[in-house]
Amino acid sequence: MTDKITNWTKSDDASVEDAIRRGASRRELLKLMLASGVALTAGAAVFGRASNAVAATPVSGGHFKAAGLSSSNADTLDPAKASNGTDYVRCCSLYNRLTFLDATGVPQMELAEKLDSKDAKTWTVTLRKGVTYHNGKALTSADVVFALKRHLDPSVGSKVAKIAAQFSEIKAVDPTTVEIVLNAANADLPFILALQHFMIVQDGTTDFTKGIGTGAFTLETFEPGVRSIMKKNKNYWKPGLPHIDSFEFFAIGDDNARVNALLAGDIQLAAAINPRSAKQVEAQSGFELSKSTNGNYTNLNIRLDMNKADFVTGMKYLINREQIVSSALRGFGVIGNDQPISPANVYHNADLKPKAFDPDKAKHYFEKAGVLGQSIPVITSDAAGNAVDMAMIVQAAGADIGLKLDVQRVPSDGYWSKYWLKAPIHFGNIDPRPTPDIYFSLLYSSDAPWNESQYKSPKFDKMLLEARGLLDQTKRHEIYNEMQTMISEEAGTIIPAYITNADAISSKVKGLLTNPVAGMMGYSMAEYIWLEP
Repeated sequence: MTDKITNWTKSDDASVEDAIRRGASRRELLKLMLASGVALTAGAAVFGRASNAVAATPVSGGHFKAAGLSSSNADTLDPAKASNGTDYVRCCSLYNRLTFLDATGVPQMELAEKLDSKDAKTWTVTLRKGVTYHNGKALTSADVVFALKRHLDPSVGSKVAKIAAQFSEIKAVDPTTVEIVLNAANADLPFILALQHFMIVQDGTTDFTKGIGTGAFTLETFEPGVRSIMKKNKNYWKPGLPHIDSFEFFAIGDDNARVNALLAGDIQLAAAINPRSAKQVEAQSGFELSKSTNGNYTNLNIRLDMNKADFVTGMKYLINREQIVSSALRGFGVIGNDQPISPANVYHNADLKPKAFDPDKAKHYFEKAGVLGQSIPVITSDAAGNAVDMAMIVQAAGADIGLKLDVQRVPSDGYWSKYWLKAPIHFGNIDPRPTPDIYFSLLYSSDAPWNESQYKSPKFDKMLLEARGLLDQTKRHEIYNEMQTMISEEAGTIIPAYITNADAISSKVKGLLTNPVAGMMGYSMAEYIWLEP
């Protein structure tokens, strides 16, 4: 009898390599492979192949420098308050979560050794033993209770307070066991705990400027809006990690400057580069692109409480999605349909078609709204990837039918605190999330903290709660399909495309894998990459 590997691909090999680099045990790896249809003896072959691939290549040492695209004086090391990629990279370097999402989007254990539930409402978390913080203190259940409860405290200002609100009770059973009771059943808890905001911090922490965590790096320098420097945690609980000795991260808001810094050798990774720069990087020897299309998007947000409904509808017909993909994104994307669940997500509503570019129909709605002839401000910035190019395309289409869009390009620095969520018409940039519930809770429920267009629907809110507790996946899919349709038709968020993210790297950077959360290996790159001499 011959063992077979069912539907096993190179990307699956990569996920096993990723798990090995993250310190997964053989038991955890076996579960991962069996879930993908690998027979026991074949699994041993896969494990051996992946182990050899990992073991053969890493090199220890070196200083890694990387640049993101946005930062400000509001940069933070408090995971609960993190709000952009710059914050997430730092937090992923200094702290750990209870779970994380592997390269295939499947939750794996990190600080949690086990996460069990019989009814998806009461969950038992069993912590790993032998994990210590940078200051030598051992990880205990008290830390987990403190870290999770912080999100429920209004004075903290957690960015995921809305999601954490479903935690009705969090208590320590013993030093290594935590019980989490939810208000209602939610089978997505392992995914939720993998969000960057749910990093575990030490019990009683009030000063986050020191970045005391259990993560792969310790903090040496943190200058908000400027840079951070981190050094290898020599007592890290994951064997063999990290590979690099130190790590520096900062932001270069201008795309050309970020790419030029890479090509000049000043940095080794330029995050989320503009598609215009992709060919320039690929044409240079010694550099390459790390590309993934996982659901990241830049959207045009029209606040429903500040604009007429007919104007919003007109704008949806004014968006030339094909041109945005071909010109603004230079082909680095797929057409979107004004809702956040991308084709990469199993819950994507494939029957929901995007509105066609129809200037005549757009003009009809603009006439109903009485906006033709008026000057309408549209705020854009390089802080939201490709937003400036997208704004120019929409502005030109509007001019052809008498709509005057006053595109105002503002600096990247401070964009997210001064303009995003606040300006009547502005651009956003949303990273991939693993489940529809997380997208909807953060962005579209009536009390969502990032409700970009101030969309409010009691029916939508009710459906969100209903779907969250369903174990019947067919029914859950039906509800999510309807919710996506509601967003596309009723909300003021225009999502013309799902972007193919491209991080530009020096060819000396090795071990950088794609991740369903975002680029830069789901912001966790520093823990796993290595530098060839």
